[in-house]
Amino acid sequence: MSCENQNTNKKPKRTLEIKANSIISHGLPPVFNNDNYETWAIRITILLEALDLWEAVEENYIVPDLPANPTITQLKIHKEKKTRKSKVKACLYAAVSNTIFTRIMNLKSVKGIWDYLKKEYQGNKRTKNM
Repeated sequence: MSCENQNTNKKPKRTLEIKANSIISHGLPPVFNNDNYETWAIRITILLEALDLWEAVEENYIVPDLPANPTITQLKIHKEKKTRKSKVKACLYAAVSNTIFTRIMNLKSVKGIWDYLKKEYQGNKRTKNM
């Protein structure tokens, strides 16, 4: 967001650029390296909520194909939902160690990634020793 938008009373547009910059302003995602899953899960959940991205994990919605001759509204919604899922996937990829990344990189959905991490690491002996 430019300084000009901050100094006016007009509501700034929510663009992809503003959202991408907000990831940086909220801090880098915490990196999970097989220690303290519960702590990491809380921190990454809060980060995704702050970025208005948690819905893509929680709701596990499917982005349907666009109909022939879509309206501008349909195009906008489609792009927004698709982009939101991509951003969550990017956050999750950035928030795990290289070892864990290789285990999740072929999973297709953000819900699938989240569920895998939860099933694999929540409550295991190593993560319980917080």
